[in-house]
Amino acid sequence: MMKKKMTVMLMAFMAITLVLAGCSTNGNDNGNTTGAKKDKKITMAYVAWDSEIASTNVVKEVLESKLNYKVNMLQVDAGPMYVGIADGSADAMVAAWLPSTHGEIYYEPNKDKFEDLGANLDGTKSGLVVPSYMDITTIEDLNKEEVGKSVNFTITGIEPGAGLMTQTENAVKEYDLKKWNLLESSSAAMVKVLQDAYAKEQPIVITGWTPHWMFADMDLKYLEDPKGAYGGSEQIHTLVRLGLKEDQPDAYRFLDQFEWTPADMESVMVDISGGMPEQEAAKKWIAANEAKVNEWIAGIE
Repeated sequence: MMKKKMTVMLMAFMAITLVLAGCSTNGNDNGNTTGAKKDKKITMAYVAWDSEIASTNVVKEVLESKLNYKVNMLQVDAGPMYVGIADGSADAMVAAWLPSTHGEIYYEPNKDKFEDLGANLDGTKSGLVVPSYMDITTIEDLNKEEVGKSVNFTITGIEPGAGLMTQTENAVKEYDLKKWNLLESSSAAMVKVLQDAYAKEQPIVITGWTPHWMFADMDLKYLEDPKGAYGGSEQIHTLVRLGLKEDQPDAYRFLDQFEWTPADMESVMVDISGGMPEQEAAKKWIAANEAKVNEWIAGIE
C-alpha cells in the first residue's frame, strides 16, 4: 500500500512539473512580457563630439520612449567605437563619418566585421576653420609669417586619435606647415578656446566640422583646401554589429530607417550648448518632429 501511494504521489508530482513547464514554454512562445522586456537592451557607442552627443541622445530617447528599450550609452574615442561594433561589445553607433574622416583609419580595417546601414545624415564637412574677421581664405595662407605669428603657429585641435586630427596632421605635411603645431585637446576645450578668442576678436585656427552649433553662434569660415587634404562633402553613417537584425529586429529596423538633416542636428546641439540637459534637448526635438519620428519607427509592432 505504501509503495502504491508513493507511486501515485510521484506521478502527480511529475504531472504538475510538466504542466508548469508547458506554461513557461507557452509564455515564451507568445513573446510574453517579462522575458521579452529583459531582452530589449541595446548599447550605443559614441564619441563626445557635440554632433554625436546630439544624434545618439535622440536615438536613445526614441528607443526608450517609443520602442521600450533600455539603452546603455558607451562613450569612447573614435577607434574603440569602431572596434566595439566590430567585436560586438557595442550594438550600434550613428557616428561614422565617411568616406574621408573615418574611412581609411577606422572603417576600412573593420568593414567586414559590422553592417553598414547607410547614411543617416548627408552634407557634412570638415577642415580648418577661422573667424570671418581674419583676412585669410585658404590653408596656403598659413605659410605667411605674419599669420603664423598671430596665432603662435598653433592649430587648436580636438581629441587625439580622432579622424579629423589625422586629416589635419596630413594637411600640415601636405601644405608644408613646418613651423605649425597641432594642439591636442577635446571638442569642448576647442570650442571654449574659440569662444574666448572670438569674444576678443583675436585670431585663431581650429579643426572644425559641420554640422556644429558654433557656426550658428559665431561668424566662422572654412579655409579653402585646394589640395583636397580633407576630401569633399561627407555623410554620417549608421553601423551595427553583425547579428543585430536577428537579435533585436525592432531596434535594427529603427536604426535602418533613422535619417535626418544637418538643420535637425544643429537645433539639438544649439539647445545643449545653451545649457539644456542632453536628454531634455532630445525630448524637445522629438516632440516637435513627431511626423519624422513616426517614419523612423514605421512597420514596428
